[in-house]
Amino acid sequence: MNSKPTNISNSSFPASGKQEYTITVYSEDQIGILNRISIIFSRRKINIQTLNTSPSEVPGIHRFNIVIDETEEVIKKLVRQIEKQVDVLKAYYNTNDEIIWQEMALYKVPTDIIAEKAKVERLLHQFGARVVAIRKDYTVFETTGHREETDRLISALEPYGLIEFVRSARVAIIKESEGFHFKVKEFEKQQPGEEVIENEYLDKQEEVFTM
Repeated sequence: MNSKPTNISNSSFPASGKQEYTITVYSEDQIGILNRISIIFSRRKINIQTLNTSPSEVPGIHRFNIVIDETEEVIKKLVRQIEKQVDVLKAYYNTNDEIIWQEMALYKVPTDIIAEKAKVERLLHQFGARVVAIRKDYTVFETTGHREETDRLISALEPYGLIEFVRSARVAIIKESEGFHFKVKEFEKQQPGEEVIENEYLDKQEEVFTM
């Protein structure tokens, strides 16, 4: 596959120094693609903070959200390497200011403490937590938010016997974008009656994928 130009946001990035980036990858749903993308990071000894994969708005296309802490120079090289993968259609990178993102967290706490301590109940209400399971020995609550928000609730619950905690990977949507689906649909209008396959619309990279 020919290499494709990397999408670069209009926002300014620091010339040097690491910061948190979210890489968004659209790919065909093929066996082994996740492993091949992960190898790109492991070969460069880059730690992935979180990785989420799910179906996208385009049937048959999957979307990856990968969070890492790196310099923009390194991010550009990573995205170029990811886009060279045969099954990858497009990859973007963004700072936290350029995306809308959330993480989900589950908290397991003793049921008897929740029943007895009105302060804990008010605390959970304050953080917008909701009950997802109640048992005699424990209750599980769920919240969504940014990392700092879920971390604050961990600290608040620890004195009351927090039994277990787990947090999901990040899910993110790019703010300044009409969406990958829109780009594909626009290309289909220009090519009526033709089946849209990878090699055909990748040849139109400047027209289809530039956001």
